[in-house]
Amino acid sequence: MSSSTPVEALSGARVGVVGLGRTGVAVVDVLIALGAQVSVFDTRHCAIDALAGTVGAETAARLTAATAGDDAQLAAAITDSDLRLLIVSPGVPATGPVLAAARAKGLETWSEIELAWRLQRASARRDVPWLAVTGTDGKTTTVGMLAAILAAAGLNAPAVGNIGAPAITTVAEGRADALAVELSSFQLHSTHTLSPLAATCLNLAPDHLDWHGDMAAYRADKARVYARTQRAAVYNVADAATLTMVEEADVVEGCRAIGFTTAAPTLGQVGRVEDVLVDRAYHADRRSSGIELATFADLAHLAPGGDAAQLPAHVVADALAAAALALATPAVAAEPAAIARGLRSYRPGAHRIVTVAQGGGVTWVDDSKATNPHSAQAALTALGAGTGVWIVGGDTKGAAFDELVRAVRGHLRGAVVIGKDQTIVLEALAGQAPGLPVTAIADGTPEAVTDAAVAAAAALARPGDTVMLAPACASWDQFDSYAQRGDLFSRAAARVAQAAAAPDADEDGR
Repeated sequence: MSSSTPVEALSGARVGVVGLGRTGVAVVDVLIALGAQVSVFDTRHCAIDALAGTVGAETAARLTAATAGDDAQLAAAITDSDLRLLIVSPGVPATGPVLAAARAKGLETWSEIELAWRLQRASARRDVPWLAVTGTDGKTTTVGMLAAILAAAGLNAPAVGNIGAPAITTVAEGRADALAVELSSFQLHSTHTLSPLAATCLNLAPDHLDWHGDMAAYRADKARVYARTQRAAVYNVADAATLTMVEEADVVEGCRAIGFTTAAPTLGQVGRVEDVLVDRAYHADRRSSGIELATFADLAHLAPGGDAAQLPAHVVADALAAAALALATPAVAAEPAAIARGLRSYRPGAHRIVTVAQGGGVTWVDDSKATNPHSAQAALTALGAGTGVWIVGGDTKGAAFDELVRAVRGHLRGAVVIGKDQTIVLEALAGQAPGLPVTAIADGTPEAVTDAAVAAAAALARPGDTVMLAPACASWDQFDSYAQRGDLFSRAAARVAQAAAAPDADEDGR
């Protein structure tokens, strides 16, 4: 199928779906409704077995074939098939056998995002704007802020993609006025025709190199977010790689490059002047002055203790990026005050720098969503000097840790290392933070690992310290997800904090 294939042409076409997570199941539903002949592939036999209960027996009965097995078996089944199109889960690696088999066969591959975009363009609401966000760090916060701003402007604009509901489900329902779309590099890899109203790559740092193969491939997939952007290609002034991406992108004629910066903005940028977020990119008099969009007071609920003066720089940057994207829409351009209202209403999701317990003078923070070194560094460097006990480790995804440890060493009292293979993290701590107290936790069940890590962290912590779960790694080696990792940490921390805060039973001499 060519890149210009409309979704109507899928009727009767033989289409394969690889991966039967929540998004894959939603894709199967839509393809069956479109009349496609669907074959499904998953490494988990249980996912195949559960499909009828998920999509319904009638839909499952209309599947052409179902194949379970390891990646090599799936690749062989795809090679032997007569499929015309393959729609792949984000979990299918670019360098793995499944996509290698598809390339060798000349089989076109789409992401769920690609299918959702084509479905949008074929619908009665073909002009619903998409605002796309990618980057190594800050995607979820920025998309959440963006959705809140759009809602404050009166739009039904859910956060979708790598956050919230699958984009395909939201598009099929047909009720959205705009979409705030979080896109991972995995999703972008097989997305070919998306043309967002506005797009941004927030930042670029090494991540998922095992999936992509190398940094050049990772960068190339992140840069795809800007292709065919219609109105605003938003870049990070502090990250030159994002500006280069914009300069190299094939955008729609008339699309403008808009920078965001935590410094004072120049012409064509949104930025910060003291505690005010300022626009010098969109408003009519931008050549001579800026206008206020919001203040730090509108973000104070995201600062430690609610103190706007302690607002982390990365939160300010995410808010500015969200504002720059939102201003590309007519609704927010007509009412910029919606930005301040939206930022005030935004509440962060679980597992992203959330205080989950306090007791005995120690604060416990869940940042399980810090799944790469770049994200963990942003969180840890906000701690005071020598006040942090860091729980780190997991699936490193091919990342290096020396630079991260050098950057955060001054903020640490100690570290607790988890993960099945701790070699890379332990070597970085030994080499870049000699003398730092480090406890390594033996492998075990998710509950046992978490309880041991929390107990070790409690032993290292002193009153006034913060214990932060900021693993800088994926969770898949020991946990089902970063959410499970964060939930177990939160519960264990609450037990330890409660015990530390309880009055000593012998205190009164009884």
